[in-house]
Amino acid sequence: MTAVEIQTLLRQLGNDDIARGQQRFFKTAPGQYAAGDRFLGIKVPPLRRLARQYQELPLSECAALLRSSYHEERLLALLILVRAYQRGEASTRQAIHELYLASTSYVNNWDLVDVSAESLVGAHLADRPRTLLARLAESASLWERRIAILATFHFIKKGDFADLLHLASRLLADREDLIHKAVGWMLREVGKRDLATAEAFLQQHHAQMPRTMLRYAIERFPEPRRQAYLKGAVAQPGDSA
Repeated sequence: MTAVEIQTLLRQLGNDDIARGQQRFFKTAPGQYAAGDRFLGIKVPPLRRLARQYQELPLSECAALLRSSYHEERLLALLILVRAYQRGEASTRQAIHELYLASTSYVNNWDLVDVSAESLVGAHLADRPRTLLARLAESASLWERRIAILATFHFIKKGDFADLLHLASRLLADREDLIHKAVGWMLREVGKRDLATAEAFLQQHHAQMPRTMLRYAIERFPEPRRQAYLKGAVAQPGDSA
C-alpha cells in the first residue's frame, strides 16, 4: 500500500456533513488557530482501525501522508508512526523521531499533537538529555510548545514530574488558550499521582496562572479546595478552607 492508495481509500470514506462539523469544531475559520485546515469527514475510530491495518506502511509513505492538506490523512500518518515507533528497533525509532521533528508544521492541531507527542518525543527522551523540550517550549509555534508539554506525559506516568513543572513555570504567561489547557491538564495528571507536588506548584503560582490553566489543574480537587483556589483564598493542605 502506498500513500496515494491510502488517500484514495480515505476520500471514499469521507462524509461532507461530518467534515463541516469538524471544520467548526477544530476552529478552521480565518483568524482561528487552525485556519484553512481541510477535513474529509472521517471520525477517529475508523482511522485507528486503518492504522492497525497499515502499520507496516514504509516510513517514506508515512512522510508523504503526513504532508497531506487533509487533517485525517495527517492524523492517520501519526497513528501509524506511533504504532511503528512502539514496535520498532532503535534505528527505526530514531528515524521516526527525526521525521516527526522535521514535520511539526504538519502536526498543526491539538488532536494531532495529543496522539503523538507523548510517544514520539516523550518516550524518545526517556533515557536521553531533554534539552529539546526547552527549545520546543520557547518556539514561536503554538504546536511545538504544546508538543513540549504533552511529551512530559510519558514522564508523568512514571512518577517523574520535574520537566512538566519546569515547563509549566515558563509558560505561565503564554498567550494561547490551548497552551493553558495543556499545562493545566498535565498538572492535573501530576495531582492524580502526587497531590502534594501539584499543590506545592499551585500554591506558588496559582495567582499568576491563567484562569483556564488553573481550572484544568484543579478539576479533580475536592470542591472546597477547588473553590479556595478559584477565589484566591488558598489554605495549606489539611486546613478547613
